[in-house]
Amino acid sequence: QVQLVESGGGLVQAGGSLRLSCASSGRTFSWYTMGWFRQAPGKEREIVAGISWTGGNTYYVDSVKGRFTISRDNAKNTVSLQMNSLKPEDTAVYYCAADQTPNTAATMRGPKDWGKGTLVTVTS
Repeated sequence: QVQLVESGGGLVQAGGSLRLSCASSGRTFSWYTMGWFRQAPGKEREIVAGISWTGGNTYYVDSVKGRFTISRDNAKNTVSLQMNSLKPEDTAVYYCAADQTPNTAATMRGPKDWGKGTLVTVTS
């Protein structure tokens, strides 16, 4: 059973930056696509970014392209999300996710395991 633990959320003003990190344990990290999802109040959970098991392919939702960068360190079993130029509409609980099947696409459309989430609040 994989365990995912997020860190790095917090309160930031619009235009600022935050870096989220997720530590994974319990299985071979480097075999699995990883990603970040978010859920704002009253909205459905949506994918923010995904990164393939090798790190060679990434996916971003249109609203964060050019502002967010996902990366992974397979030696340290971590995946990170650098968020720049934050906007109030980025306010949400951010969840680390791991595909349950190895070697999948960065779009992460299959079954996933989840962390507990970390809150990001962007003030105007």
